[in-house]
Parts: sequence; C-alpha cells; structure tokens
Amino acid sequence: MNILVSGSSGLVGSALVAALTPGRHRLKRLIRSPVRDAESEVHWDPAGGVLAPAALEGLDAVVNLAGENIALGRWTAEKKARIRDSRVNGTELLCQTLARLDRPPATLISASAVGYYGDRGDELLTEDSPPGSGFLPDVCQEWEAATGPAAEKGIRVVLLRIGVVLTPRGGALAKMLPAFRMGLGGRIGNGRQYLSWITLDDLVGVIQYALNNEEISGPLNAVAPAPLTNHEFTKKLGRVLSRPTIFPLPAFATRLAMGEMADALLLASTRVQPARLQQAGYPFQHRSLDPALRHLLDK
Repeated sequence: MNILVSGSSGLVGSALVAALTPGRHRLKRLIRSPVRDAESEVHWDPAGGVLAPAALEGLDAVVNLAGENIALGRWTAEKKARIRDSRVNGTELLCQTLARLDRPPATLISASAVGYYGDRGDELLTEDSPPGSGFLPDVCQEWEAATGPAAEKGIRVVLLRIGVVLTPRGGALAKMLPAFRMGLGGRIGNGRQYLSWITLDDLVGVIQYALNNEEISGPLNAVAPAPLTNHEFTKKLGRVLSRPTIFPLPAFATRLAMGEMADALLLASTRVQPARLQQAGYPFQHRSLDPALRHLLDK
C-alpha cells in the first residue's frame, strides 16, 4: 500500500511510520521543510496554500496527523489561532488537493480528538453523541468538516477522535512521571473528571486496523474501553510506581498556572467509549489501565 503521512515527526506519526515501514507498505511523508528525497517526501505549506497535486497521484491511503501541540504553552489568542489553523487549514488544503486528483486514494484517516465532546461530566459518550461547546469542541468540528472535499470525492474518510495517548516517550504520561516517581503526585481538582485514554501502541494499531478495514468510516473513538476518573488514574499510577499520591493539585492552582487550558485539558470530564471499534472487533492490546501502565513502565 502506498501511504502518505502528515505529522510524521510527531509522537504518534513517528510511531506509525516505524510500524508501517517494515513490510509491504511504501511510505511518503508530508513535510514543511525542503524535500531531500522525492521518493519518500512531499513538500507542503498549509499557511501558504502550497501542495502540488502531482505529488499525491498514485497513493492508496493518506493518514493526516498534523497539528500544533495543544499542551505546550499557555493558550493566548495567538496560540489558539495556531492550534485551530494548523488543524483546519492544513486539512482543508490536503483534502481539496486530494479531491482534484485524477486517481485519488481510496482512504483518508484524519485525526480529531475526544475534545469534540467537551466537558460532559459522567455522561457516557459514543460516536453518535453530539458535540460539546467551547474552544476545543469548535476546533474539532471545524477540523472534521475540513475533510468534506475528500468525502465528496468518494474517498473513505475515517475521523479518529483520539483520547489521551499514554506512553513514557512523551505527552501527558511523560509529564506526570517525574512528580509521581518522587511521591509528589495527586489528583487534579476534585478528581471526579473522567479521562479517556489509549496507549500509543493501541493508537498505532487502530490506525493500521482502519487502513485495512474498508467497512470503517466516519467518526471513530480511538480510546480504550475503560475510561476512568482522574482520582482512579492517580491511584493506579501511584500503585504501579509504588509511590504515595497524597499531594492534590487544587483546581484554582491549576487555572492559575495554565489559564484556560487547565479547564479544557485537565479539569474537563470526557467519558468516551470506543463503540465502533468494539463493534468492528478491534483487538485492543491494553483494555484497562493497570496492565497498560505496567507494560508501559516495565513494572
């Protein structure tokens, strides 16, 4: 299969490229820097609207993972614009270009996030649940809508609503580990907010599964089947590390340190089920948190 990957240098993209390279797939990476190898790289400039259609001919599938890191730096107006534009404008450019091809790829897998659902308390959410309200739900709705030209062209579009990706190599877990290993971890706020998570291994597996299963299309919750509260997550991580978790981080302190981002990323409650993955029979490697953490942390 000839596959183009955007966001290939990111946490998920680099793991996906490593998983797909050995085998029967031929990969190309969509990059912003100058092309050094035309066989494996395609240049684009989403801000400038630059992407040559000829470079995309002959593809079987595209995996679109590009987007500004939402957890890096406070959410100023400029940062929020970059978060939105890096997702929406890039996806629009990519999908409009794919729609102009004489031989478009059969499949587009495009990242979205469980932020689509917003802060929903203990409501159990599936792919059929309506979107929430706020900055992240608005961005996710625009991000998903930007794939419209590809779907109208007849390309099978899978919208990956990705939960918190767990790996010690980066992201949320890597940021937590230093404090928890020193015995300084604790719940955030009241700890009752739900966390919908997935291991990096399973997320890469879900993308490969979606690439190979033509019956999968539309929204797809890329989360493990066992969402849990921040309090439960905290206790389980402390237990795996054999460390106490007695230092809570109050909501006001979280907001003071992180501003608006605290409410959207750390204090919001999003209890998501992977209903369509379960229906399709995806074989999760890590269904519950305890064994997942022990595997990730080699405990």
